[in-house]
Amino acid sequence: MGSLRLTLCTGLLAAAASAAAAPVAHAADGGSVVVTPAVPAPGDDITLRVGGCTGEQGTAASSAFVSDARLTGAQGSLTGETRVRSALTPGPYTVKVTCAGSVRTGTITVTEAGGTGREEEPVEPPAGTASPIAPVPAGGGGTAHFATVATSGTGPDTLQAVTGLALAGIAAVAVGLRARRSRDCR
Repeated sequence: MGSLRLTLCTGLLAAAASAAAAPVAHAADGGSVVVTPAVPAPGDDITLRVGGCTGEQGTAASSAFVSDARLTGAQGSLTGETRVRSALTPGPYTVKVTCAGSVRTGTITVTEAGGTGREEEPVEPPAGTASPIAPVPAGGGGTAHFATVATSGTGPDTLQAVTGLALAGIAAVAVGLRARRSRDCR
């Protein structure tokens, strides 16, 4: 029991420390948008957390992003990830968050690559090299399509559901017979 308590306390402390360290941009309707890392550089992967949204899905769009961030979650908190364009001029960029029929705007500030005290300097592409401006359907074994398709509302069809129920019933009967057999052998 002591290790479970220690794990829970450590998790709570880590969550509190990361929440305190991340800047929060408050929207006019009382919601908030948190970007991690707080001041990204070109090419950085970022996480967006949106509070105060009653829906379960949303979108965060900006000209600073390689692609729009698909936000998902529940109970007023949505989370999503995206990447900052690698060929981007440092400065402020508008972020438009759409969720539950409401639109919020905020600002993300992009810093120079390597300007945040990172230990590794990013490798700059040669002049004239193209930078992707949208997700590229490469790799993933053909799963790139599923990253752009909404999966809510999909599930097993009737035949799959009936098959699953039949297998679960057979397993329940087998467990019951096994339990009865072990009682009779005593």
